[in-house]
Parts: sequence; structure tokens; C-alpha cells
Amino acid sequence: MRTVFHTESSPGLGGQELRTLSEARWTAERGWRVLLAGQPDGRFLGQARAAGLEAVGVRMRGAWDLGAVCALQRLIRREQVSIVHTHSSVDGWVGGLAARAAGVPVVRTRHVSIPIRHRWNPVYRRLADRVITSGEAIRSLVIEAGVDPGRVTAIPAGVDLSEFTGGANDGQAMRESLGVARPVIGSVAMFRGSKGHAHLLDAFATVHARHPAARLLLVGDGIRRPWVEGLAKDRGLGEAVVFTGFRADVPKLLRAMDCFVLASTRTEGVPQSLLQAFAAGVPVVASAIGGIPEVVKDGETGILVPPGDAAALAHAIESVLSDGSSASDRARRARRLVEERFSHGAAVSRLLALYDEVIAGAAPRPMRP
Repeated sequence: MRTVFHTESSPGLGGQELRTLSEARWTAERGWRVLLAGQPDGRFLGQARAAGLEAVGVRMRGAWDLGAVCALQRLIRREQVSIVHTHSSVDGWVGGLAARAAGVPVVRTRHVSIPIRHRWNPVYRRLADRVITSGEAIRSLVIEAGVDPGRVTAIPAGVDLSEFTGGANDGQAMRESLGVARPVIGSVAMFRGSKGHAHLLDAFATVHARHPAARLLLVGDGIRRPWVEGLAKDRGLGEAVVFTGFRADVPKLLRAMDCFVLASTRTEGVPQSLLQAFAAGVPVVASAIGGIPEVVKDGETGILVPPGDAAALAHAIESVLSDGSSASDRARRARRLVEERFSHGAAVSRLLALYDEVIAGAAPRPMRP
């Protein structure tokens, strides 16, 4: 049995970590053994274990944490790992170094659209046999940083469509459980600076002034959540904004929404939450940044707005609420897009084919500066 070893040094639990966990489950269902390593006190590790995945805590303090390198190397050898898959900045270093020392090939996923240093990026050029990106926009950034195009493959997140088979009754039941009435504008995103929650609140304030019954449903958690809660109160929106925290029932929450908004301002691949909104049949408004325009075709599968433009965001949300027929048409086209290109079966098949290719042909690359 082949074993893939995922490393994740992030202590949080956002879209990147949830995608890794989903792909780990799907990989195990295909007959692979899956092992994960995360920070001992991180939410990623707890969620992995709750999902029934084999997971171990390894403290990863920084890029040059030799203790972490040695611990990961021992695990790789003891567990007879076939391939290591790294995901975040710190584990990209320590996981990559450990795999190189153990003579095991490495796959690295670049989840975000932040530019990479052109000259000093050994995580991508020396510590990875192949690089996966979550979309073509990020693939271009990796190639621009000096990585051989033949070693970079775009594999966007997949969606398990079986989780999105509910209907209008599910949405009504969820609204009742949350104590909200329509229209519901919603977003699923970790509370971090790049997700644009402040701009979304500004836009919602405009929408709420015209639609006093409207509610904003913010799903997710993160270190900036208290700050965003404070902004909502400062804008007089305390009663109109519902913070759910982290939720595992995202499909049901999406069906409660009349408009899904992703107001990211700096970095995005092809977000899993966006594809999930497509799968749920919810009309979408999103920022034209990173890999988002690869799937949100303005006027066809959603509405695109400039990042950081609260006025444009408010106008787009208003258009969804005021023209339900056009919004529904866009949502139907978006659902078809997911069915045709982003099913979880297709995504995991591409991932495992890449693993097989790397294992079959990879002689570990020497470590050079």
C-alpha cells in the first residue's frame, strides 16, 4: 500500500486546511494510506482526527527547526512513506528537508496568490519534485518565480456534489434555526485580513439601509473575528449580522443564502467555498482577484467586482436581490460548471495520477543553494 504524508504547519482551520483534509479523506477512499502531521495544539490536527484520519502532532516552530526536520524524517522512514505533500510556509521547509534526507519525493501545493521571491525560493525549486497550484493564476506566479513549467500543475479544489443535494426546505430550516429571515447575504471565509470582511460590512450597510430585513451571515472563525464583530457594532449592524463560527454543515448554510459573497482583497486561488456556493446553486458575487476570475465569469456564472470597492460590492449584491431571474440563471450555469469540471472524483483522480507519476519517476533532487 502506498502512503502519502501531508504536513501542515498552520495552526488555523481555513479553506486551505479544509481542502487538505477533504483530499486526504478522498485519497484514503481510493485505497491509499494517508498520514498527516500538524501542530500539536492546532485545529487542523484535531479536525483530522475527528474525521478518522491518521494524524500525529509535530511541533514546527520555523523554517530551520532541525528538531522538526528530524522528527518528520523519523516518521517518514518508520511509516515507509511513499511521498510527502507539503502545504504551508514552515512545513514546506521542514517537511521538504525531512523528505530529502529520507530520500522520498515531495509534492508541494501553493494555495495562495501571493507572489514568490524570484531568486530565493528553494521550497519550490529544490525541495519539491512537483508543485500543485489551486488555479492557473497561481501556476503563472510559480513559473514566474523560476520554477520549470513542466513541474507545475494546476489542480483546483474538488466538490463532493453528493453533499449538495438538498433543496429549499433545507434552506428554510436553517434560516429558522439561525433566527433570520430573507434576504440572507452570506460568506464563508476565515477571518483574516485578506478576506475583506471590513469591505463586506461597508457594502452590507448600504444594502441594509435599503433592505432593513436583510441579514448578513458570516461563517468561519479566525483571529480577526473579534475585530470584525466590533466593526459590525460600530456600524450599527449588530442585530443584522450573524456570526456562526466554524461550522461543519456548510452545504446547509449555503442553501440558506440568497447571495454568496467573497470579498477577498489580496490573495486567492480558486476558493473551495466559492465552488461549494456554485454547487449549492447560490448566486455569487466575488472580487476579481487571484484565481477567482477563472471560475466567476462576470455576468455568466456570477458577478465580479474590483477588490476593496465596497460601493461596487453593494451594487452587485443589490442586483442579485433585485433581479432574481438573472441571478438564478447565473447560478444554474455555475452549478453546471462544477458538475463538468470540479467534481471531487475528477480532482482526486488528477491528484493521485500526479502522485503515481512522481513516485514512479522521481529520483530525489539534490539539495543545492
